[in-house]
Amino acid sequence: MRILYLDCFSGISGDMCLGALIDAGMDSRLLEEELHKLPLQNWDIKVSRESSRGITGTRVKITVQEEHQPHRCLSDIRRLITESSLPEKVQENSLLIFQRLAEAEGKVHGVPADHVHFHEVGAVDSILDIVGTAHALYNLNVDRMVCSPLPTGSGYITCRHGLLPVPAPATAELLKGVPLRDLDIEGELVTPTGAAIATTLSGAFGTRPEMTLDTVGYGLGSKDFGIPNFLRVFLGSSSAGESHFSDTILVMETNIDDMNPEFLGYVMERLLENGALDTFVSPAYMKKNRPGYLLTVLCRPDVRDTLMRLLFKETTTLGIRFREENRAVLKRSSEEIDTPYGLVRTKFALDNRGVRLKAAPEYEDCRRIAAAKGIAIRDVYNAALLAAERNKSPLE
Repeated sequence: MRILYLDCFSGISGDMCLGALIDAGMDSRLLEEELHKLPLQNWDIKVSRESSRGITGTRVKITVQEEHQPHRCLSDIRRLITESSLPEKVQENSLLIFQRLAEAEGKVHGVPADHVHFHEVGAVDSILDIVGTAHALYNLNVDRMVCSPLPTGSGYITCRHGLLPVPAPATAELLKGVPLRDLDIEGELVTPTGAAIATTLSGAFGTRPEMTLDTVGYGLGSKDFGIPNFLRVFLGSSSAGESHFSDTILVMETNIDDMNPEFLGYVMERLLENGALDTFVSPAYMKKNRPGYLLTVLCRPDVRDTLMRLLFKETTTLGIRFREENRAVLKRSSEEIDTPYGLVRTKFALDNRGVRLKAAPEYEDCRRIAAAKGIAIRDVYNAALLAAERNKSPLE
């Protein structure tokens, strides 16, 4: 598995992403050839080796003859991308990024995403930044991307809507649920394009995951904030002998001793419906030796606020603790397995090569079949396990 880690030391923008990926090994000439597959005119790209306060990296500068460029809405950009001969995966990721951008802009301006007229982010340079980044990730065979917490900067920026605070409203919308860190710099460190790329394609936000490091790339920004201005990327792969990859999740906990325990099952169901990865209850002794419960929730950072609101609404708790934790995770797949009693959905745990390590038949399928046929549920479960074992082989 190829892993890319975005170390956003001084923020992230579209041109910094492109520069860092070129610095990490993407062929700039090939990238320019691929970008010319888009039906866009009157633009030019310059790639150069420069330095930012002593740190050498790659700077990408795209120049556009703006007077020849129309304002575009989301459907225009979709058409530009889908009518090109770019690889399907590049088109898919580019469209996902623009969809997320449009939704953020639409929410800020109070219009549907499809009615958003892009200005700065819809300009040709941003289209090239986004499609170029998607193509570089495709060319470098990146399977998973992880991003560091983001420093947004402070102060104000001037755009077509006038004077706006940093982060810009659309950027702030994109960064909901994302861990931010403080960097006492006045200026826009995270642009809407950079935020859209990071939040759309990153599988997690947090510390650098375990990997065997192959290369490091530096993409230089265009502004001087008084510190080295670069995006650093770590490109590597999971160790050949490992069967797992690393992940960062949020652990939320609260102690409860004054609520009807019958409500806990309902609360746990609601948590799972609203994005929790898992939730469980452990017995605990509280003040004055009162019996109580420790309710634990595992989730992605982007659903933290939703789940916190739910916990405050549905339980008697007055406080919730939360922290980031690293975990080792096996890849997973699911398929229907043919048994003498019928088809049973079965989950498989896979190593990094796609080899099935273990199987777990779905309880609900086993229960339904056992009840319908009047047989023991363990017979259905064991039959599914046996069928899964016979089918155990590397997945293509």
